[in-house]
Amino acid sequence: MYSSKPAVTYVRRMLLHRTLQCRRKRSSAGPAVASNAKIVNDVCHVRGEYGRVTDSDVRHFRSLLGERNVMTGAQNVGPYNVDYMKHASGDSGLVLKPKTAEDVSDILKYCNDRSIAVCPQAGNTSLSSGSVALFDEVVLSTERMNKIINFDPVSGVLVCEAGCVLESLMKHVDGHGYMMPLDLGSKGSCQIGGNVSTNAGGIRVIRYGTLQGCILGLEAVTADGTILDCLNTMRKDNTGYHLKHLFIGSEGTLGIVTKVAILCPNLPKHVNVAFIGLDSYDKVLKLFSIARAEFGETLSSFELMDNTAVTYVESKLHHPCPITNVHPFYVLIELASSQPTVGQHMENVLEKALGDSVISDATTTDQMSSIHKIWKVRETVIEALLKLGYVYSFDISIPLSRFYEIVELTREKLKDNSNVKTVCGFGHIGDGNLHLNVVTSQRDEELARMIEPFIYGWTSKYRGSVSAEHGIGLSKTKYLEHTKSGPAVDLMRSLKNTMDPKCILNPYKVIPTVTGGDR
Repeated sequence: MYSSKPAVTYVRRMLLHRTLQCRRKRSSAGPAVASNAKIVNDVCHVRGEYGRVTDSDVRHFRSLLGERNVMTGAQNVGPYNVDYMKHASGDSGLVLKPKTAEDVSDILKYCNDRSIAVCPQAGNTSLSSGSVALFDEVVLSTERMNKIINFDPVSGVLVCEAGCVLESLMKHVDGHGYMMPLDLGSKGSCQIGGNVSTNAGGIRVIRYGTLQGCILGLEAVTADGTILDCLNTMRKDNTGYHLKHLFIGSEGTLGIVTKVAILCPNLPKHVNVAFIGLDSYDKVLKLFSIARAEFGETLSSFELMDNTAVTYVESKLHHPCPITNVHPFYVLIELASSQPTVGQHMENVLEKALGDSVISDATTTDQMSSIHKIWKVRETVIEALLKLGYVYSFDISIPLSRFYEIVELTREKLKDNSNVKTVCGFGHIGDGNLHLNVVTSQRDEELARMIEPFIYGWTSKYRGSVSAEHGIGLSKTKYLEHTKSGPAVDLMRSLKNTMDPKCILNPYKVIPTVTGGDR
C-alpha cells in the first residue's frame, strides 16, 4: 500500500526534466497519465521532490492521533480526494484528523522533516479546487477541531476552532442575540477555517464586508510546526505587523488556521425580504441605485438571478419562484433593522418603483418561514445546475456597468455548441461578484480551453478579479497575473518561500510553480 523506501532527498528539480515530463504527458496516446505529472487547465504540474508516505509514517501518525483518526484505503480516503464541483481529484492515500493545534503542530513538524506534502482541507466546498490533493499529498482534515471556545455576549466576540461548521456557529450566536457576519449557500458544510483561509464573501458583503474585516485574531500553525498565537480579541491592536492577514485568504499555503476570533454584529430585530421581477439589466442597476439611496445602512443583501437560473431551481429542485416566472431578471433584496418600520419602507419604495416602471412585479415578507423559502431559490442555483449536467462555474468580480454583459457574450459564443445545455448568471450586485455558469452534457476540456481565457481575459480587460470569493486554488493559477501584477506575484512567492521553505503546505495551489524542488 505504501512505499517502504526512504523519503526522496529534497533537491532542486531541473527545468529541462520538468519540460520533458510534460511533453511525454501531452504526447501519450490514450488516457494513461504519468504518476508524477498531471495537466490541469492546460498547466502541466509535475510532482515536487516530496517524500512518499511509508508504512512507518502511518504507524507514527496513528501513535499521535489514534487508529480511527488516521484513514487509509481507497474507500475511506475517496471522499476527501474529490472536490465539490467534481472538477479535481487527487491520489492521496492518507487522511489525518487532528483534534488540537498541538496535533497539527506535531503533524507538520514531522511532515516538514520528512518533506511530505500536506493538503489542508476544511469543508471541501471550494470552487477553485484548492482543498483536494493533486498527487499523493497527505490530507489534513480539520473536521474534528469543532469546539466553540467562548462567546462574549457583551462584546459580541466569538472564539472557536477552525473546524466549526458555519451553520452551527450561526445557531450558537443567534441564541445570544447576535449573528455571524458571514452567510453562504454552503453554510451547512463549510468550516470557518476554510472561510478564513479563502477570505469568504457571501450574501451580506454589502453590509458587513468580507470576512477579513471581522477577524480580530487567529491562531495558525506554520510549516515547521510552530504554533503562532495571534488570537487577539480586542477591536484595537496596533502593535506591529498584522500577521493575521498572512493567513486570511492564503488558502493554507502559508499556514493552517486552527482558531479564530470573530466580531459578530447584533441580530436585527426586524428583517424584510423582497423578491422582484425586472425586464432588463439596466433596470436592475436603476433599482440598485434606488435601494442604496433609500435603504442606506439597512440594506444587507441585493442579489441578482437571471431567468435561466430561477427556472432550473424550479424544475430540478421544485423550489417555486415567489412570483410568476416570466421575467428576464430577478432581484432579492434584504433589509435588516432595529426599527419596525423597515417593512413598510420597503413596500413604499417598491410601490413607487412599480409606478415608475423600474420593476414589473414583487412580493415582500417579514415572516421567517417565507424568508427562508425565498432565500432557498437564490442559494440552491448551483445545486440545481449540477442536476442538469457538468458545471463550469466562474467566480469573478466585474464593474457593475458590465456585470451581466459577460453572461450574454458567453451565451452568444457558445450558442452553436451542442454540448452546452445552458449559460446563466447570478450573484451579488451589492459587491460586484458574478457567478457565471456554463452547463454541459459532459466534461469538455476543449470547451474549457476556449471559454476560460475568454472569460478571464475579458474580466482582466475591465480590471475585474478572476476570483471574487473562492480563491485561486489549483484551477486558476495560470490566471493569477490577470489580476495581480508581476511584482505582486513575486512578493507572494517570496513570502511562501520564507514561511514554507520546503513548500509542503498545499503545493501546486495559488502561486504558479511553487513546489518542493522549485526554489
